Amino acid sequence: MRVLILTTDTLHHAYFVRELVSQVPKVYVILETTGVRPPFEVVHPFEAIRDQYEREMWFDGKDRSVSDFAEAMSCTNVNDSAAVETAKQFSPDITVAFGIRKAEPALIKAAGPRVVNLHGGDPEFYRGLDSHLWAIYHNDFRNVVTTLHVLNEALDDGALIGIRPVALHRDMRLHQLRHRNTEAALNLTRVALDELQATGHIATRSQRQVGRYYSFMPTVLKDVCVKRFEKYCARLE
Repeated sequence: MRVLILTTDTLHHAYFVRELVSQVPKVYVILETTGVRPPFEVVHPFEAIRDQYEREMWFDGKDRSVSDFAEAMSCTNVNDSAAVETAKQFSPDITVAFGIRKAEPALIKAAGPRVVNLHGGDPEFYRGLDSHLWAIYHNDFRNVVTTLHVLNEALDDGALIGIRPVALHRDMRLHQLRHRNTEAALNLTRVALDELQATGHIATRSQRQVGRYYSFMPTVLKDVCVKRFEKYCARLE
């Protein structure tokens, strides 16, 4: 099986690729090096703590890159012509998008017969960016989930393949959430690849409703999320 991954070079994406390579014989990665920039401040101190936590959990405290684990090419924008041509030439059986900007039609077409996307949240309720944080902000912890869905031209409205709750535990902190989300994303992907290998297809269901679109969460609202997340987790058994 040939798997193409469209992603960015972050710690959690490096871990995702490392683990997937152990399962799939042929993996190629297209790395997007820029993203959409918000017109307001979004950086929060918990994110630096999160990065260090992930280094310790996955890489013995070291910085690692996606290219340490799989062959990869870099592009400014995943929709660039070079990325589109690379996807076409690789001829994947399935393409997995994880944390990229909105894919344009040319890329989706070039990425093969099956293009799927990992979304941190339930797109029937939360589409767009920072979905977990927006769910936490609204005290909607039932929607702190991870979704694998078909990637199409409309943002986050493709048919659903699977949804997994992100495993929360008593006294968990917000900097630990991305670690647990990545584990759920990896599980969803592995199940889908196993199904594709065994049956030649992946079962889906249509979304029942179009979720509200959310953009970047500002820093000041992340302060609220840190408090609400810790308050919720303190009550868990």
